[in-house]
Amino acid sequence: MPDAPTLLLTRPAEASDRFAAQLRGVLGDRMPEVLVAPLMRVDYAGRLPEMAEVRALIFTSANGVRAYAAAGGPRDRPAWTVGAATAEAARRAGMKPRAAGGDARALISEIEAAHPSGCLLHVRGEHARGGVAQRLRAAGLDAQEAVLYRQILLPLGDAARHRLDRDAPVIVPLFSPRTAAQFAAQHGGRAPLLLAALSAAVADEVAHLPAQRLVVADRPDAPAMLAAVSALLDHAAWLEGP
Repeated sequence: MPDAPTLLLTRPAEASDRFAAQLRGVLGDRMPEVLVAPLMRVDYAGRLPEMAEVRALIFTSANGVRAYAAAGGPRDRPAWTVGAATAEAARRAGMKPRAAGGDARALISEIEAAHPSGCLLHVRGEHARGGVAQRLRAAGLDAQEAVLYRQILLPLGDAARHRLDRDAPVIVPLFSPRTAAQFAAQHGGRAPLLLAALSAAVADEVAHLPAQRLVVADRPDAPAMLAAVSALLDHAAWLEGP
């Protein structure tokens, strides 16, 4: 019988540890061994614009919140966030956020419907999807953006490569198209591969890999990813046999 499955987490260490803790709360004694092998490092850089005219903030990631806080941004502005996890990061930073439905499209729709007056500032990373500020400007809103962090891709570590070349299943949650592409470019080995993707765009980057199963979360948020990983763990148990 093959060894028990491994959960391979490729987000930055802090985010991976947080997801592992959430999953442990769901699975309890069924929690698999966790191997953290970040494929991305976040470097905070860049400067805020003049904030006097900014009436509200937009965050599409918790990294954006942390970068804004590191840059010394004022916390007294209303904040729109892409989902619950980013909203929680904003609350911890001392802001009063309003969370959207979990993706950029839902966020843009909510802001357009509210049609707030004054300048909106989208705080984002060097690599961003969705064109939030551009689409809001197209809707007639005053939306600007500030690039306050960089996402640096990292190689897959030796421990992860070794684990992917064993007989036991490896479960890999993937949260962004860029890190999914990085994983796909470096994947190798014979381990049965079970992939959970946050969205269809993420899944597209790994669809060509020889995975035993690839599931897309029902919604682009942490609870749906926890459910997807739990389902993959059940499948891994079936692969192991009685």
